[in-house]
Amino acid sequence: MVKKSIFQRKLDEILTNFDENSSKNGKKPSLLLHACCAPCSSYVLEYLAKYFEITILYYNPNIYPEEEYRRRLGELEDFLPRFTPAVDAKVKIVKDSYEPAEFYAAVGTDKEPELAREPEKGERCRRCYQLRLRRAYDYASAHKFDYFCTTLSISPFKDAEKINEIGERLAAGEQGETRDGWETSEGEGKASGPRWLPSDFKKKSGFLRSLQLSEEYGLYRQQYCGCVFSKENTDAFRNEKC
Repeated sequence: MVKKSIFQRKLDEILTNFDENSSKNGKKPSLLLHACCAPCSSYVLEYLAKYFEITILYYNPNIYPEEEYRRRLGELEDFLPRFTPAVDAKVKIVKDSYEPAEFYAAVGTDKEPELAREPEKGERCRRCYQLRLRRAYDYASAHKFDYFCTTLSISPFKDAEKINEIGERLAAGEQGETRDGWETSEGEGKASGPRWLPSDFKKKSGFLRSLQLSEEYGLYRQQYCGCVFSKENTDAFRNEKC
């Protein structure tokens, strides 16, 4: 628990520093925020909008089936113009491509089928975090954002320690495997690229607040993480309880 709580403390320190220096330059730093859905975005936007110029990146090739992907994207697009913090902060959204093959190639369940049966927070999920955060880093780097982050840590079913470790390594220039997409300069990393914004958004009652906002705005809350494996595992668990 100590390791996980430190990410929220780090974020609080960063935001306190912003408050102390805001009167000096009057310009908010830019944040590329990877988002998976409207409910997870709600509290995060409420929390961060006064500190950053935020652009949301919707890149989620893991979501299954395509109808579910479209529904979650549509819900987010419908929510933003109705949510005062997002409207006041002029939050933008970038819709990336939907290529499920990228997800399956990243998680490698064809070669390691046992990963398909893993519970949430395992190696399959870590590889999925890596895929989406790498995409966010690439976009943030190419478009000169000051910071990048994700809403994923608001979920109690996501491993904040793994998410932050991946983000920190990307910001430090540890790129890992080569990906197609936006090009970044050789050697680009901590000195010239975007900084990772540490987070564990479920802390400080963040997840509870997302539930409250979801109810207030009538948001669709999905019953599984997103991928076909999480859906199958969730369905199997429900059938066992029946």
